[in-house]
Amino acid sequence: MRDVAIVGAGMTRFGELWESSLRDLFVDAAVEALGSAGADHVDDLYVGNMSGGQFVGQEHLAPLMADHLGMAGIPATRVESACASGGAALRLGYMSVASGMADLVLVAGVEKMNDGADVTNVLASAADQETEVYYGITFPGLYAMIARAHMAKYGTTPEDLAWVSVKAHRNGAMNAKAQFRREVTVEDVMNSTMVADPLTLLECSPVSDGAAAVLLAPMDQASKYTDRPVRIRGIGQATSSMALADRKDLSKLDAVALAAERAYKASGITPRDVHVAEVHDCFAIAEICCIEALGFASEGEGKNAARSGMTALGGEIPVNTSGGLKSKGHPVGASGVAQAIEIFEQLRGEAGERQVEGAHIGLTQNMGGSGASSVVHIFERV
Repeated sequence: MRDVAIVGAGMTRFGELWESSLRDLFVDAAVEALGSAGADHVDDLYVGNMSGGQFVGQEHLAPLMADHLGMAGIPATRVESACASGGAALRLGYMSVASGMADLVLVAGVEKMNDGADVTNVLASAADQETEVYYGITFPGLYAMIARAHMAKYGTTPEDLAWVSVKAHRNGAMNAKAQFRREVTVEDVMNSTMVADPLTLLECSPVSDGAAAVLLAPMDQASKYTDRPVRIRGIGQATSSMALADRKDLSKLDAVALAAERAYKASGITPRDVHVAEVHDCFAIAEICCIEALGFASEGEGKNAARSGMTALGGEIPVNTSGGLKSKGHPVGASGVAQAIEIFEQLRGEAGERQVEGAHIGLTQNMGGSGASSVVHIFERV
């Protein structure tokens, strides 16, 4: 297996992008990624997308995107794993290069969520239809149950949840491509509209449009495209039961823990070696559970991380320096690739006001549904 590096990246702004179509967003991000590396072709294309068919009525995305990029004829594959579609696409792109099947691979994630679809119902298709959705549950409700389980077991409070959003917005305010570039207070979060008790509106990620793309090459060819490649050092992927009722402990995300275990083993590092991380904070409680599953915080102690400053810029392990899904935005198929771009920029020293000084090792964690699928990537500055 060959070592693989990210050699280029491109990303649209995230938000309600009424002026751009699904294909426009993809092309904008892909062209920027290619241009950043001075590349004019790719050998393979992977497109992460959760539900183009339901959001905008367009399936069969891979050949459509290859054609609109001006590269009809190349192998192209659409990858779906709910909100982990982007991360799963990145894993497959990595495998294509590592195996020697391709020397230059474009991995993109894209979603257009604001064109009139019933977003709640589309997203609910990533939950168990027979045992959850049939009875009226939605994703805010599922994560509210996770939050209640964490509260009951560890004493987590509504204020602990609010601090996660405060940190996210503080970072997102410094990100020019974030959907919400404004800071909020604990009081703002706790007094915002209740969505699913105990989760308020400002503890839920938004409905977003956007695209992100990275260009992958073998490490020994990376110098053709950049003098600052970022190596993908290890990957782990795992699944769990779709329905929350089938899990042993609602307060834990077991697929995240298993994916992390595999990624740490593949990369030969431990959680203590990670300098900066992007995790899947679709809801405030998700970040708390994720940092526990990743080993950044002890079981039950994730509730204190944002409040204490542990996960803030300048803290022990800065988490979601981009603003995360909460502030940066969550165009579901694009989020996993956008996470990788934030770490790519951090490890190259290009994150501006959000820069984590001395960052050498970074991690991304992307998950689908209520944690039924999860992908963890570990990156290294070269």
